[in-house]
Amino acid sequence: MYTQRRFFFILEFMTVLLSISQSTAAHPHPEFPCNPPHHSSYAFCNASLPISTRAQSLISLLTLDEKIQQLSNNVTPIWRLGIPAYEWWSESLHGIADNGPGVSFNGSIPSATSFPQVLVTAASFNRSLWFAIASAIAVEARAMYNVGQAGLTFWAPNINIFRDPRWGRGQETPGEDPMVTAAYAIEYVRGFQGENWNSGGSRGEDYVPEEKGSDSNLMLSACCKHFTAYDLEKWGEFSRYNFNAVVTQQDLEETYQPPFRSCIQEGRASCLMCSYNSVNGVPSCARKDLLQKARDDWGFKGYITADCDAVATVYEYHGYVKTPEDAAADVLKAGTDIDCGTYLLRHTQLAIEQGKIREEDIDKALLNLFSVQLRLGLYDGDPIKGQFGKLGPLDVCTEQHKNLALEAARQGIVLLKNDYRFLPLNKSTVGSVAIIGPAAQNTSILGGGYTGTPCDPKSYFEGLKEYIEKISYAPGCLDIECTVHNGLTEALRIAKEADVVMVVAGLDLSQENEELDRYSLLLPGKQMDLISAVADSSKRPILLVLTGGGPLDVSFAKDDPRIAAIIWVGYPGETGGQALAELIFGEFNPGGRLPMTWYPESFVHVPMTDMRMRPDPSSGYPGRTYRFYTGHNVYKFGYGLSYTNYTYSFLSVPDKLSLLGSSPKRHSSVRTLSQTSNGHEYVSVDVMESCDALRFHAEILVTNNGDMDGSHVVMLFSRMPATFKGAPQNQLIGFTRLHTLSHSATATSILVDPCKHLSSVNKHGTRILPLGNHILMLEGLEHSISIQT
Repeated sequence: MYTQRRFFFILEFMTVLLSISQSTAAHPHPEFPCNPPHHSSYAFCNASLPISTRAQSLISLLTLDEKIQQLSNNVTPIWRLGIPAYEWWSESLHGIADNGPGVSFNGSIPSATSFPQVLVTAASFNRSLWFAIASAIAVEARAMYNVGQAGLTFWAPNINIFRDPRWGRGQETPGEDPMVTAAYAIEYVRGFQGENWNSGGSRGEDYVPEEKGSDSNLMLSACCKHFTAYDLEKWGEFSRYNFNAVVTQQDLEETYQPPFRSCIQEGRASCLMCSYNSVNGVPSCARKDLLQKARDDWGFKGYITADCDAVATVYEYHGYVKTPEDAAADVLKAGTDIDCGTYLLRHTQLAIEQGKIREEDIDKALLNLFSVQLRLGLYDGDPIKGQFGKLGPLDVCTEQHKNLALEAARQGIVLLKNDYRFLPLNKSTVGSVAIIGPAAQNTSILGGGYTGTPCDPKSYFEGLKEYIEKISYAPGCLDIECTVHNGLTEALRIAKEADVVMVVAGLDLSQENEELDRYSLLLPGKQMDLISAVADSSKRPILLVLTGGGPLDVSFAKDDPRIAAIIWVGYPGETGGQALAELIFGEFNPGGRLPMTWYPESFVHVPMTDMRMRPDPSSGYPGRTYRFYTGHNVYKFGYGLSYTNYTYSFLSVPDKLSLLGSSPKRHSSVRTLSQTSNGHEYVSVDVMESCDALRFHAEILVTNNGDMDGSHVVMLFSRMPATFKGAPQNQLIGFTRLHTLSHSATATSILVDPCKHLSSVNKHGTRILPLGNHILMLEGLEHSISIQT
């Protein structure tokens, strides 16, 4: 659906990228199996045979000890078969990262493109952008593999729901909405694993992926993580290693699981990572029902890895079993195939000897592991002679990739406040700028978690220098923690003298990170005091720039007339400094939207361990995320300003839908109707034989009423019949991003599938479609659709 012209060259570039001719002979490349002439005659080296046949052949040649050695991320070599060591653990969340041992920047490729952190990229609400970024990361990953600096199996994306604003890893996710998170998962996995788009690289929201089997080739392997209901690091006495997430079947099916189902069914991910936490008393990596549901019901074709040392936590932290051998046996029988760690290496042999597991159980795991490696071409001989062998150092940190990172930052940054039309600034009338805050000159803050070595990072200070010659800087605080106002005097001095004052405040990885949740939603330390003091000293209202991923209660700044504008940059990646400066000086029209609710500080009284989505008025529990939260918010999900204003109209939307055309499976539609306790009628979606008959496109006209072109996000929400209790207050059912011209109208359409988008999940975990009047909502505009039998 995305029509912005500047993106066309990027998408075209991605589709022809593999035809690039480049020699990598001068660079070392990894050792590989099936190296002729001594080790290429095995059946598992025969690329003409089916994947399963080749995998079974390899398994049959291994001793029990060799099989057990395969159950770790760091696999030892089997030299008698010519199989070198292999490291399963590489990371690629928003660019190649060095968190895992599979990646090294010590070689002919010293850096990789650092795209915005996922939450910022999600704020673009742009599927095409998500796919393009994943495709670019894949090119750099394959290039690094070809010179021996990365593996082929990467553990991304993180598609957990950003359920609680204090979560330290919320920055790594696409936000709080399961529909948006699922859409991101699909685009990332398909782009990263190298699948082409239909029709030469373009597609719409109703794109149906080509059926791919377990024998389909992979450019790289992506991994959906962390399965499931994982979103707590360290909060009080609870840690991710011992936390038992108590989740209702309703919330599990409606909120926590949809992104994983989509990642597997539509994205066709080749890896699934089970999480540290327990789900309703059973450690995730030992939950056979959930792991097998992914394979049996969702059609998962790939391997399941435990998060690092998650197998150990089954015994060591959760105390779920009596011995380490029980932990090894339980996870393997449940369907976990590999351990990021050494627990299976150390305890599987004894588990077999004690009769707790059989060698056949290990063989099942190896079949999944080897099948993915075979699909990656790992046993097809010299990778440099293969389909992706010509990728190398010249394909990393390219201008195309850096421009893509810049475009992602432009589209993801969110304008939260702009009183008096303070922005954009006119550089011809701004003589001097003061930039204040410890993050203003720090490039290490740009990437957030899971960042490698960026190509060419530019700080916010450096970005502004491209526009204003007279620019001064003062940190105001020693660091983000801001426990003392070192340098406050200098900050106030430059604030008094400058024409325009900008304060960069917010969060960094010292405040939110893996294993680090927050306890407060306020700005750290004395940052609020710094901002207020600077605002007092400035000749005119100031600009506040907020960094970090977690929502902040900045009500004081939102309501303060001395603060004219607020921008959320999050962790914008290596081009963040340039993107911010371009926004401030009007080089582009901001269009990012918040992918998460910003809560007030009072929300910290809600236990982080409470997994419920729906509110409980009897106990004062306010619920979570925009779909259910009943309390006050600082900024709403989907909020974001522009330098122009837009109006909308529905061009074509049905007034009525009849279930008779959807052909229920059993007898007549009347006989398949059910009723809620208050008598409201509904149909279970699983009895609908053809939901396609109900699908329609909401045709929408968007008018740009301002003087500036803009890349604009259209978000369509729905609300269920008012009498239907327990349903979301409203829910996002479709979104698209389109380019609009000033004082012009642009038509677009959003596909609506009532079985998916107008349905809800009842207390039994069953998806149901209520009868009655459903309301479509578009920026204050409403349209009623009656669903009838």
